[in-house]
Amino acid sequence: MNAPLARTVTPAQAGQKLIQYLKRAAGADVPGSVFMRWIRTGQVRVDGRRAKPFDRLEEGQSVRLPPFAVTSALRDAPKDEGQGAPVEIDIAAETDSWLVIAKPAGLPVHPGSGWADSVQTRINAAYADAPFIPVIVHRLDRDTSGLLLAAKTHRALTSAHEAFKRGLAVKEYLCWARGFWELSALKQPVELCDLLEKSGARGQEKMHAGSGRQARLTATPLVIESGRTLLRIRLHTGRTHQIRAQLCSRHHPVIGDAKYGGGKPPMYLHAWRLALFEERFEALPPWTGTFAVNAL
Repeated sequence: MNAPLARTVTPAQAGQKLIQYLKRAAGADVPGSVFMRWIRTGQVRVDGRRAKPFDRLEEGQSVRLPPFAVTSALRDAPKDEGQGAPVEIDIAAETDSWLVIAKPAGLPVHPGSGWADSVQTRINAAYADAPFIPVIVHRLDRDTSGLLLAAKTHRALTSAHEAFKRGLAVKEYLCWARGFWELSALKQPVELCDLLEKSGARGQEKMHAGSGRQARLTATPLVIESGRTLLRIRLHTGRTHQIRAQLCSRHHPVIGDAKYGGGKPPMYLHAWRLALFEERFEALPPWTGTFAVNAL
């Protein structure tokens, strides 16, 4: 008979609710009802005592888990090699709190909608033995390249969510847009404000301007040519497809954005700068040829 397993809460895990801790310890394949039953029946103990699902854990506490007969099988079972996701991750920067990933265009942030491979899937595989698997704290469209932030501790995760919610994180993008820019002079910023709402047939939804939730960004033209413009864009809100939809509504779709009238991919939209609290990260896009951006 398997004996209960005791684990010590690490600094990275501290601050989590007990139910969150169990989900990460046992794996996402285990139903939440199993964890609730463990807690309710006293199979889970914190420092030798019964606990509640939403009690927050502190560093150094001992969490006793029931025998991992089921969950160990789920975690340790051999994976189908044909379904395994690659673990290659391009790390742009790393601190005690953050993992900054240079996401390539074409790779989704999370799995779903027919995509098994994703940035988070690769993180899960690469950091499977970490006390706290880094968690991505914001999103980028699949065909957008650039910086993506993942929290390495639970406290960093909660603080990042609050910062993004309150608009305290700075997110800047570079993109090549179609057409000669006439909304502002060269290197002069202009604020674009719209109401955006999603509509369209299932699987073909698009964001349209005119009604819905407010979307704001500031666009600064860095290069203006007869058929294209290089823009530096700072987001003030985080709506779905916001940059793509707002530029499209002004007849300046992102080049390569087939969904919004920008022509055949690749899409030239890149998250180049990210600032949160005292941290600041930058990475120029990997574009080549006439689209290359070598300095700002």
